[in-house]
Amino acid sequence: MTLQENPEIIIYTDGAARGNPGPGGYGVVLLSGSYRKELSQGFNHTTNNRMELMAAVAGLEALKVKSCKVTIYTDSKYVADSVEKRWVFNWVKTNFKGKKNSDLWKRFLMVYEKHHVKFIWVKGHASIPENERCDQLAVQASFLPNLPDDTGYQSDK
Repeated sequence: MTLQENPEIIIYTDGAARGNPGPGGYGVVLLSGSYRKELSQGFNHTTNNRMELMAAVAGLEALKVKSCKVTIYTDSKYVADSVEKRWVFNWVKTNFKGKKNSDLWKRFLMVYEKHHVKFIWVKGHASIPENERCDQLAVQASFLPNLPDDTGYQSDK
């Protein structure tokens, strides 16, 4: 299916880590009209916040058309507040000095600027079907064999 020009996209995201740090994963559900796509990936050693942010990055990177109107639903206050309260844009001014996950925030900003993105925080484990599905995808991904290293987390130490 071909998406229309400047489509409206809904993205649900979730991240999980078993141990924090520990094995982790993210899950994403992208919706646009009748179009639906699910994404997930696991990592050997990471954190919950990194996976929450990685889910948003992966969702935005999956978009093939520029200038989409995107609403991202996340149960991560860390991610939603960092963008909606504009903290991340102040972190850019200080080159993320003293901030964790700068590699992912820089990657996020590269795709964020290509679209019109709004974050909406939703309560986790509150029977929101697509959020629950993202949680399942994230947890399942964290259990996959031979998970790659989250090199950004490794270098963040």
